[in-house]
Amino acid sequence: MKKKLLTFLMGTALVMGLAACGGGDKDTGKDTGTDTASNDPGAKIFDQKCSSCHGGDLTGGMGPNLTKVGSKYSKDEILNILANGKGQMPAKVVTGDDANQVAEWLAAKK
Repeated sequence: MKKKLLTFLMGTALVMGLAACGGGDKDTGKDTGTDTASNDPGAKIFDQKCSSCHGGDLTGGMGPNLTKVGSKYSKDEILNILANGKGQMPAKVVTGDDANQVAEWLAAKK
């Protein structure tokens, strides 16, 4: 029983660790119509840290749809979510100046 539990916990930790690594720099060659690949620093950080859960096109997946998140939350509220987490989102996935840039970029999504 202990061996099965340990195996389950290690497997879960591995999956969660890989999910938190971000979406990487995959280029599918398709234009999805979003500006996450722009020169905006917030967009680049989002692609690296957040797109694995929220999707490279912001439409969601494991995490919620963020295409119009700026109409629901202010920049400060988004910063608070980044710092403290919300629901299944862990706290401090993005911190410091990176969090500020991502929050500013997301707050403009209306």
